[in-house]
Amino acid sequence: MHDGKEDVIPKSIQLIAGRTGRDYNIRKNRKGAFWEDRYHTTAAKTDVHLIRCMAYIDLNIIQAGVVQHPSEWELGGYTEIQNSKQRYTVTNRRELGNLLGIKKDTHLLESHRQWVEKILKNGSNKRDAKWTKSIAVGDKEFELDTKAKLEAKAVSRKVSGENGNYELKESQIPYSPLFAPEKCALSSENSYFWNQSQ
Repeated sequence: MHDGKEDVIPKSIQLIAGRTGRDYNIRKNRKGAFWEDRYHTTAAKTDVHLIRCMAYIDLNIIQAGVVQHPSEWELGGYTEIQNSKQRYTVTNRRELGNLLGIKKDTHLLESHRQWVEKILKNGSNKRDAKWTKSIAVGDKEFELDTKAKLEAKAVSRKVSGENGNYELKESQIPYSPLFAPEKCALSSENSYFWNQSQ
């Protein structure tokens, strides 16, 4: 975003996540981490990649074993897109349709429903690290453009993929010989080895 509001979403998520975790811990008289991972964003090219990302998010609640179909989750994106517009919504269906090249609202709703049903039918609603670990997902041109825009922040990032499905991600270095198993996914920029002989 170029309107000076690029921190709005991350700060909002941080506020919501912090208060949710704190309130839950108070209610349950417990301490410690509430969330498994920190908030993470992934840029998606506004084509079939955005469609896949939307469907992946819609189906997260099924992967968690909470419901059998995303329409059963009242607070989910699927329900908000499929139901008639309320006064206060998060998703701007007109803008979403424009991003996807779909002009009629009825076509957007039907297409969205079909994308989710297709994934449910073929059983491909599995956890996919590209949506939770990558910086960007799209075609190769989109990934290289995203990397160029990140400038110095993208030095250690790698573009990988094939057949029009690429992702920009950080190289993962296994630390199993040095650290406990839960630390194996640490990235190289998060490490510092102290020379004890000094």
